[in-house]
Amino acid sequence: MSNSDVVIIGGGPAGLAAAIAARQRNFSVTVVDGGQPPIDKACGEGLLPETQSALQALGVPVTPQDGSPFRGICFLQSDARAYADFPQGPAIGLRRTVLHEKMLAAAAACGVKMFWNSPVTGMARNGVQTTNGFLPARWIVGADGGSSLVRRWSRLNSFRYHQRRFATRRHYHVAPWSNFAEVYWGPRSQTYVTPTSSSEVCVVVLAKEKQHANFASTLNEWPELRSRLTGAELTSKERGAITSMHSLRRVTNGNVALVGDASGGVDAITGEGLHLALCQAPLLADAMVRNDLTLYERAHRELARRPAQIGALLLLLARRSSLRERVVRAMSTNPALLAGFVNFHVAGAPAKELAATGVQLSWRLLTA
Repeated sequence: MSNSDVVIIGGGPAGLAAAIAARQRNFSVTVVDGGQPPIDKACGEGLLPETQSALQALGVPVTPQDGSPFRGICFLQSDARAYADFPQGPAIGLRRTVLHEKMLAAAAACGVKMFWNSPVTGMARNGVQTTNGFLPARWIVGADGGSSLVRRWSRLNSFRYHQRRFATRRHYHVAPWSNFAEVYWGPRSQTYVTPTSSSEVCVVVLAKEKQHANFASTLNEWPELRSRLTGAELTSKERGAITSMHSLRRVTNGNVALVGDASGGVDAITGEGLHLALCQAPLLADAMVRNDLTLYERAHRELARRPAQIGALLLLLARRSSLRERVVRAMSTNPALLAGFVNFHVAGAPAKELAATGVQLSWRLLTA
């Protein structure tokens, strides 16, 4: 197996993004993965406007024709609904397998070498051992997910914090009934619905306890959603996953760096996991150009700050039903409140604007 400047362990979106960014800076790059493409993942499959821009920068254009556009987010509970548009334009719901195929094509077009069905069995300072041979490398990138072996092998498995939840995903053959992504807030779980084509929706159930992340109990809580899905053909196998909010003390050690879920993550309800991975990729590539991974270390920490803040807020609402009920009712009567949070989350509005929205919300709760 030939020498490469960069060997990336993990061929999912995070690994392919890192590979493309490195090739854009003229590194020779090899991706190695124990699986076979296309790689699927139990996720909500919504590409926010900022995620589309990050893909475009990597040479992976995504258009509304590739999936299904939706204009914003809708929070639903038993007695209220709150809506907010995305300020930068529509998001796109897109099957993860379709996105992976598009990223594979972009990686191949820019000269990334890929070895599939090649599990990695170990690492050395100068390369990676696989079941098919040794891959010499100057830089090693771990993009092997939330249970990363690279993280453990490189002694980066020290967490600042780690919270996990459980997720279950299905696809239904049914025409989308809304031009918003919907989040149904229940007492023990959240369910979000994303259109992925003109005849399909992706439905994900999230819960702290595994037994609550199931469709039977969720649909019983939401008769309206149950009636829309009853009789609809399942277009994918039900998939389970673990989603987590986690932060590492370090994401680099020597010539090894972590990207994507291997390097930390935000709960799936934020919709930010993919965007973080796509933005990490060029930051890492620039640090490798300058032969200084501490630059990536600092940039990675700063990049994760805003999604972590939003994730913490959403998980607080998930844990405290009484607070969440009051918040969603306030947002339903004053749409600017949800819009303020969306502007901070999606458009990167200044933190002072989020603080101002928080003050308005607090006043509404106090005077309700």
